[in-house]
Amino acid sequence: MSIATRRHHLILGGGGFIGRHVAVLPASMGHRVTIADRKMPPYHFPPNVAELIGFTSVDLTAADWEKLLDGVDVVHHYAWSSIPASANANPAGDLLVNVGATLGLLDELRRRGGGRVVFSSSGGTVYGKLRSVPVGEDHPLAPITAYGAGKAAAELYLELYRVMHGLDCRIARIANPYGAGQDLSRGQGAVTTFLHHALSGEQIVIWGDGEVVRDYVHISDVASCLVRMACVDDIKGEFVFNVGSGIGISLNEIVFELEARLGRPLDVARTNVRAFDVPVSVLDIERAHRVLGWSPHLTFAEGLTRTLADLAVGRAFSMLDGFDAAGPTSARR
Repeated sequence: MSIATRRHHLILGGGGFIGRHVAVLPASMGHRVTIADRKMPPYHFPPNVAELIGFTSVDLTAADWEKLLDGVDVVHHYAWSSIPASANANPAGDLLVNVGATLGLLDELRRRGGGRVVFSSSGGTVYGKLRSVPVGEDHPLAPITAYGAGKAAAELYLELYRVMHGLDCRIARIANPYGAGQDLSRGQGAVTTFLHHALSGEQIVIWGDGEVVRDYVHISDVASCLVRMACVDDIKGEFVFNVGSGIGISLNEIVFELEARLGRPLDVARTNVRAFDVPVSVLDIERAHRVLGWSPHLTFAEGLTRTLADLAVGRAFSMLDGFDAAGPTSARR
């Protein structure tokens, strides 16, 4: 397995939760990193990597792709303007903005004769209701939300350009990331949302009986896998990877773990189940381990403890200690 060095990484959506954590790792390896977003992120990168991380303001719906991609070796495509609720409310707009921007990127890479893309898809929504648990990458794409349909459409175009034009397109189907710096206003992330409500004394609302099971993975583990996807050259013909913990956690278990760490019961209310909630979604992560040499570093309990510690001191970043540029991270369950 070879690791590319001294490349220029462009991170579309680099000001977001995933992008900011990914940016730190290649910079720590000596790579040049440019984050592209609508506005300057409201935080500072760690001093040891800040000089290697630049910023460019861009609206991807009207991007000058030729200029934006000049000198870039690897594109991390984490920019996605919608969340499940907004995509369901406006499927046409979701498709136009998000898939349209993806096609603009792919067309420019095709015109210049090639390039590597790492795309952040959704490990839950693209699969829909699972035929097997944990779910492998060969499971049919069967989304039951507009958000999932948009991500699946982008995946199909990435595969099309890979086959037709030889682009090095790599797809990360990410489970449910959590950790320091997650934006609560987007309405995503049960772990971080529950945690913030618990710390502030607010009521936690659970849809249904709380037995909906998801695969939750700490942001440091997500970042380490994405950077390996970007930097490992010989991926043995595989280009789609599940990125998760491989272990299912119910909403009730999140509450239980939080109560254990905070030492008090939490205020929990339950409401009607949501029709679009898939009962169980857990990812099979064997391929990422076999091909990339990656496995999650933190258990759920350890990740929750880490997140509590990060929030206590107001960190926008979590410590990224699960990454080894020379070989696999250790699997801890």
